[in-house]
Amino acid sequence: MTPHPQTETAAGAAVKAADRAHVFHSWSAQALIDPLAVAGAEGSHFWDYDGNRYLDFSSQLVNTNIGHQHPKVVAAIQEQAAKLCTLAPGFAVDVRSEAARLIAERTPGDLDKIFFTNGGAEAVENAIRMARLHTGRSKVLSTYRSYHGATAAAINLTGDPRRWPSDTASAGVVHFWGPFLYRSPFHATTEAEECERALRHLADTIAFEGPQSIAAIILETVPGTAGIMVPPAGYLAGVRELCDRYGIVFILDEVMAGFGRTGKWFAAEHWDVTPDLLTFAKGVNSGYVPLGGVAISAAIAETFATRPYPGGLTYSGHPLACAAAVATINAMEDEDIVGHAAHLAENVIGPALASIAERHPSVGEVRGLGTFWALELVRDKETREPLVPYNASGADNAPMAEFTAACKKSGLWPFVNMNRTHVVPACNISEAEAKEGLALLDEALTVADRHTTSA
Repeated sequence: MTPHPQTETAAGAAVKAADRAHVFHSWSAQALIDPLAVAGAEGSHFWDYDGNRYLDFSSQLVNTNIGHQHPKVVAAIQEQAAKLCTLAPGFAVDVRSEAARLIAERTPGDLDKIFFTNGGAEAVENAIRMARLHTGRSKVLSTYRSYHGATAAAINLTGDPRRWPSDTASAGVVHFWGPFLYRSPFHATTEAEECERALRHLADTIAFEGPQSIAAIILETVPGTAGIMVPPAGYLAGVRELCDRYGIVFILDEVMAGFGRTGKWFAAEHWDVTPDLLTFAKGVNSGYVPLGGVAISAAIAETFATRPYPGGLTYSGHPLACAAAVATINAMEDEDIVGHAAHLAENVIGPALASIAERHPSVGEVRGLGTFWALELVRDKETREPLVPYNASGADNAPMAEFTAACKKSGLWPFVNMNRTHVVPACNISEAEAKEGLALLDEALTVADRHTTSA
């Protein structure tokens, strides 16, 4: 790593100083953070003002699915800016219509109407609103191991601890346990048992909450931040059947799992399941301009054919964001980025992580699809005790903090949450870059190994 000239270092210091003086960061104690000043990015790398380059194994927030600064998307944004920067949502705009068409072509089933939002949380908010209005019911069921966003309803739907400070327990949300064999709440020993018992638990929850009061069940097709727990065969189909039985709207949250991340355009394709509503964001345009949305079934769209939908956003279907989406989807198609993600899973990432798990006592389980993987880090493989306690901070989180620091020191930028590290690079990362990152991860895990019972 070769430092830039002194002027670049000074520029970085100025950026950092302005940030610390004026930027209020999300999910952070403001006086305890030290954000990296980033000078630029390209492909699967970004770098700071001192010339330190990082291989981005986080895709930022698992959203730069086609990497940084893809030239076709950058050009599309520039061209759209020269033509038409913005226009209110009530107008028909060519690039907005084309983005909706391209998305609808790739969503499962009859999800052919697209409501655009600024991001994933707003997509979830509107999906919930649609479900409640469509059914005339109020309750929504979601799993404990989940993340659906930080806005009012979305944060209540979320299952992880970020919900706690904002959870008023008055949003009509009921949480239940989804399937997760490695830490099964159902004492299951096989995927089939986990599936059957998780569905029975959900059916019981519906019965005791009153089916006639439940508007929707929302699931991340493959939970992301909560741990990339791939659902067992038959589970999503079972949820679909329960929803059909009781007239409940089935919502799949594909904000993180969609647009190639799992080696399919949408993760629902792996199980041939079609929801009533599907939320998306992140990978729809690789995060280059904020964009999200809800893909809507014909039945729910018909509810609002002559009845106004009571929701909207100033920047719904923003032309610059839609231009980025059109260019992203076309680039993914032209370059077979979805197929590449599936190839990496089968031939590069999956085999390498399996080998890493065999060598490291700190790796309890590896799971994932496409470029969407998690390593469960443990103190003991037999007892499966997490490397750090649930929601650990400070000294309790020291083992994960040391592991994270080791990754960054080697030039690998990881995605770390609780006792897990996720392998979530760009869907178009090259084989060579993926292997480089996996080798760096392999090396950094020796730090985690020091905190195991076998050390």
